[in-house]
Formats: sequence, C-alpha cells, structure tokens
Amino acid sequence: MYKTFLKRGFDLALASMALFVLLPVFAVIIILIKLDTKGPAIFKQKRIGLNKDTFYLYKFRTMKADTPKNIPTHLLQNPDLYITRVGGFLRQTSLDELPQLYNIIKGDMSIVGPRPALWNQDDLVAERDKYKANNIRPGLTGWAQINGRDEVPIPIKASLDGVYVKNLSWVMDVKCIIKTVKAVITRAGILEGSK
Repeated sequence: MYKTFLKRGFDLALASMALFVLLPVFAVIIILIKLDTKGPAIFKQKRIGLNKDTFYLYKFRTMKADTPKNIPTHLLQNPDLYITRVGGFLRQTSLDELPQLYNIIKGDMSIVGPRPALWNQDDLVAERDKYKANNIRPGLTGWAQINGRDEVPIPIKASLDGVYVKNLSWVMDVKCIIKTVKAVITRAGILEGSK
C-alpha cells in the first residue's frame, strides 16, 4: 500500500513543504552563483527515470560552462579545473541538489530511491535491471547513496539499489532520510575526480 499510494503523497507533501521553507536559501544560492561565474544558476541534465524513461534533472550549477558534458564528475581527470568556488561549497554540502525538489513535485523523482543515472550510463542501467531498480522512481537520496556514494563500484551500487527495492517501505524511507542527513554532515563518500 505504501509503495502504490502513500509514497507519492509523502514525497509531494515533504518536497512542497521543503521548497516553501527553503525559498530564501534558493535566492541566496542563486545570487552567489551569479556573482561567482557567468551562466545560468540552474543546470539541467538528461537522466534515466521511472521505467527507463528520460527526464531533465535540475541542480544548482557548480561547474564552469566549458566542463565536458555527460560525464559524472568523479570520472573527470581533474575536476578542480571545472568546479567553481561557490560550486565546491554547494557540492560538499549537497546544496546543489535542492532544485530536485521541483523534480519530486513534478513526479520525475521521489525523496528516496536509486539516484537517477545519466542518460548514457548504460552499465549502471543494465546492472539495475537485474534488481528491478529501474522500475521505481529515482530518488534525491537512496540506499546506495548512504552506503558509499561515489566510492561504490557500479555492480555494488546496483545491488544496494536492489536492497532498497526489495525492502521498500515507509520505515526504509525514513531510515534513508535520517542516514542522509548524517552523510551530508560528515560529507561521507564524496569523490570529485577519477582515481
């Protein structure tokens, strides 16, 4: 019942409330981005969503305009060349993810679920198929996010997404949200360049 009916209502209520409360924070971040670098404050990127349909995910822009497109940041050889001053702070604190509250309200995403793969991350999408992790809405945070984030290899990340799918419940979502707060505070599992 939670997966079929209540989860979407939970997402909509929580995302709408958070967006309303955080509007002043959005305004400050947009001003800081515009003062720091040229270009738009909001960045959009094609991602894989529910049932492998694509959608545009929104983030605060943290990188320069000449950054290679469609490459996960942790795979860039020298990401420091591309990350802006304000962007570094936003990424370390995960504040760059806040515009995805709009994606949640639109129905593209959920609060909790597998993080949406880039449209060209065929390896991750294929691995997630094994666990039916492409059959649910992707999330702002997820089980793989709080169990290693960028440090986790794709097969393990997909299997962790499978653990979430198998145990999807209100209790699991609350557990993920609480552990996400801890992960954000400790900045655990963030990698900003290929090893």
